Amino acid sequence: MDAFIDFLAQYGYVGMFVASFIAGSVFPFSSEAVMVVLQVSGADPLPLFISATIGNVGGSMFNYGVGRLGKPSWRNKLLPKDPKQRARQERIMEKYGAWAGVLCFIPILGSAIAVMMGFMRCNPWLSLLAIFIGKAARYAILIFVVSSVQ
Repeated sequence: MDAFIDFLAQYGYVGMFVASFIAGSVFPFSSEAVMVVLQVSGADPLPLFISATIGNVGGSMFNYGVGRLGKPSWRNKLLPKDPKQRARQERIMEKYGAWAGVLCFIPILGSAIAVMMGFMRCNPWLSLLAIFIGKAARYAILIFVVSSVQ
């Protein structure tokens, strides 16, 4: 994994974009490690923030698209078997809908949220906005923390 992080870091902002896209999608990866390596090695924080945020939002929208491709008949396979848990998840998605996308910054759970948003047919533009808010906040905080420590 360290070799892959180093490989992506060699490509600067493009590597940051790729790393954050992978991390934002259903594939497990840590874009934060690439960001820290690049920032510590002197990369400009603003383009770093922009490339990471766009890549990570793109990865989540990929997940959203995967969910959107899902058929309603898959509901029984994807949602919990327990009727109480299923009803709870459906209530949450009906109540918050696309705004649940703000939570897509959470590792692992965020990918599931994005897939579920697509599956539940949440508004794609509102989903994009909500996902952007959560992802941008996460990278802004990370850049601030790394800058403070340096």
